[in-house]
Amino acid sequence: MWCDNCLLVFPLRGGAMAWALFVAAYSLAGSLFLLIDGQYLFFTYPEWFIYGGIGMAVCAVSLINVLALSNRSYVWSRVCKFLWPFIIVISAIRAILMIVQLQRTQDKIQWECNNGGALWSESAEAGYATTATFPSPFCTAGSSTLLVVFIISLLIDLVCQIYMYFLAWRFSKRLEHYSSMKGPFNNGYYNA
Repeated sequence: MWCDNCLLVFPLRGGAMAWALFVAAYSLAGSLFLLIDGQYLFFTYPEWFIYGGIGMAVCAVSLINVLALSNRSYVWSRVCKFLWPFIIVISAIRAILMIVQLQRTQDKIQWECNNGGALWSESAEAGYATTATFPSPFCTAGSSTLLVVFIISLLIDLVCQIYMYFLAWRFSKRLEHYSSMKGPFNNGYYNA
């Protein structure tokens, strides 16, 4: 027997839209942080832009998913169901690289904190500075705490994306299983 509501916290369509907006919001916030202040954490030039760009891609797919769910679009639901596995794999690779890089550069981050939030000297000479100083809350927490927080947040990000993929897959399957849906010419849109 097909389980119609397994692993659903909220009703499928409305809950998936809310979850997608949540994923889009925190992905956008994390991406903007990396694009603005990423040079204080990652010291090779395009690295923070790549990580922030991947976060923007997650945000974009989440917003496409919201539109697909709000319109009950079979085509866009399938597009999202196709895109999410690629996004999840790329995000997992990004998470591994970010954790490794943060582990390798803890001494540079600590140097930035010990020198009043100044940018690492080699990065400053290369002209990577966009803001005046390193954000002070990161220095008060310490680099080891910063690393733990980043690891936990990246793992939570992956879990949220996997659940979003499950919701997109589940909605797409619901559209496929109900072949007797009412179309726009037969008294309204789908009953999903």
